[in-house]
Amino acid sequence: MLQQTTDITYWIAFTAGTLSFASPCVLPLIPSYLTYITGLSFSQLDEAHPNAKVRLTVVLHSLCFIFGFSVIFILLGAIAGIASSQIEGYLREGLEWIEKIGGLLIILFGVHLTGLFHFGALLGEKRVQLHKKPGGFIGTFMVGIAFAAGWTPCIGPILASILVVAASSGQVGEGVGLLAVYSLGLGVPFLLSGLLFHQFLTAFKRFRKYIRLIEIATGVMLITVGIMLMFNLLGEITMFFYQWVPVRG
Repeated sequence: MLQQTTDITYWIAFTAGTLSFASPCVLPLIPSYLTYITGLSFSQLDEAHPNAKVRLTVVLHSLCFIFGFSVIFILLGAIAGIASSQIEGYLREGLEWIEKIGGLLIILFGVHLTGLFHFGALLGEKRVQLHKKPGGFIGTFMVGIAFAAGWTPCIGPILASILVVAASSGQVGEGVGLLAVYSLGLGVPFLLSGLLFHQFLTAFKRFRKYIRLIEIATGVMLITVGIMLMFNLLGEITMFFYQWVPVRG
């Protein structure tokens, strides 16, 4: 049961990372970030068939950028896991209440994203601006760190929800794993948007009018996850899917 519950939380974490990429304060700025970290011009990136050198530059710098923000997010996951493991050691009987409080927080984050009610503490954005990128791949890695530190308030409700799930696990490894998968969900579409920049711009022009709907859907997902965590339904929901979806082992 524990392994099955872990499986579904990893899927939730990956989906949350992808939805963070599609959020209103990240997706529109992807072109700017790509030109900034790669040092390539907009026209070079926007070629329908970029040459091998351009593609290699995009891949290497994108990976360094993704590694940068992943380090910060995974560190947060480790901290959440360490804190929860300490709490578990002293308050084993109180873990049920910790899950309920965590579930309530996730529900509030979801309500905030849907726009039904806004919580002032979740609205602040303190973006770290790097006016001049440090040179080379190390510089790109540092930009990734700045992205994680500066944009965490922007994607805060989604990220905080995954951290709450990580903290409720009571395991350091679980916290690291969940935030690594979250980073993967955020990083894969970023890398693909760089490699397929021309197609990304075309798709974005059609997609941007739906960004608000995506945000609302994300809020609904978080509310659902919060309810499942509050009432300890993650295991039951996973068992239901395992009855209908064939799995290995």
